Amino acid sequence: MNAKMPKGKYVWTATVGEKGQIVIPKQARDIFGIKPGDNVILLGDEKRGIAIPPHGTFTHLLESVFGDDDQEGDSE
Repeated sequence: MNAKMPKGKYVWTATVGEKGQIVIPKQARDIFGIKPGDNVILLGDEKRGIAIPPHGTFTHLLESVFGDDDQEGDSE
């Protein structure tokens, strides 16, 4: 793609293999710190498509939902 993208915006393509797997392009892995063995979350919307949020996006949300049990003030 030769269109000039705004700073910090990217477009990549990936081919889906026979097993339904895709390879995340190296530049994307480098920019977002995705390493072998990492898990990624795929978000899907039938009208808007599929998105892969940046690594760690949900860490804060999960911490706020599940919290740290030691900080709850055990009464035992």
